[in-house]
Amino acid sequence: MILTVTLNAALDLTYRTPSLVPHSTHRVAEVVERPGGKGVNVSRVLSALGHDTVATGFLGGRTGEDVRALLARLAPRVTDAFVPVAGATRRTVAVADERAGDTTQFNEPGPQVTGAEWQDFTVAYGELLAGADVVALCGSLPPGVPVGAYAQLVRQARAAAVPVLLDTSGEPLRRGVAARPDLVKPNADELARLTGAREPLRATRDARRRGARSVVASLGPEGLLAVTPEGTWRAAPPAPVAGNPTGAGDSAVAGLLSALVEGLPWPDRLGRAVALSVATVRAPAAGEFDAASYEELLPRVTVSGQA
Repeated sequence: MILTVTLNAALDLTYRTPSLVPHSTHRVAEVVERPGGKGVNVSRVLSALGHDTVATGFLGGRTGEDVRALLARLAPRVTDAFVPVAGATRRTVAVADERAGDTTQFNEPGPQVTGAEWQDFTVAYGELLAGADVVALCGSLPPGVPVGAYAQLVRQARAAAVPVLLDTSGEPLRRGVAARPDLVKPNADELARLTGAREPLRATRDARRRGARSVVASLGPEGLLAVTPEGTWRAAPPAPVAGNPTGAGDSAVAGLLSALVEGLPWPDRLGRAVALSVATVRAPAAGEFDAASYEELLPRVTVSGQA
């Protein structure tokens, strides 16, 4: 079983407009609602790939109820193990500008989590680890959750002998890496802030020295760079693509996790991750991937490097 953790889940709203013009009124051509937050997106992609997952984290208020209902309807292979909180789950709004081909994102901060609610979660998380083959810790921390939360959850996973992937940013990433996760998946900016280095290979190697066993860095349209104990690889899509990048990194995580539990080697894991990421950019709604694009792209991803 693949366990995903989304401490700051969300209701994702995607607005599609012919064009986005500052200081003006817009007519929204289409509104799409989806259950969101990085780990939730990972679970949804895994479900679409045919993998059973358990999704946990925090949900609260009317928005949290909407997320639960949408998750049950849209991702039947995802088991809801979210811990309730008194505060209201956040919303995110992606405004897709059809003329420009890009997206503007608005993210709310999330609910205030109490110390007792955080303690309830850590107990539930420990119980869920007993049945997990791998766990993914994804996204931002809501207010009230300790900045070292991911470091604590990494240590719990390691104590339970469950491989753990970490996908976050800033100080939670820095502390989480020091707890020695099996894999971290930063983007180029997150990697630079962590290490102080802008050159991707140097920064990725530095992140490994800080504690991560393996590092897979997202390089935007250039694909992925992986530095692992088994070797170093670069994986690139066949061509740049325009669209909504929201959730593309989460799809890459789903590709890495699904290939890991299937026992595939690193080049195949990276190829799947890149194909899913690009197929997500092509999809009309945040956190989804275009299945036809994925099948077409998968054999065309270039993976180079050596073990």
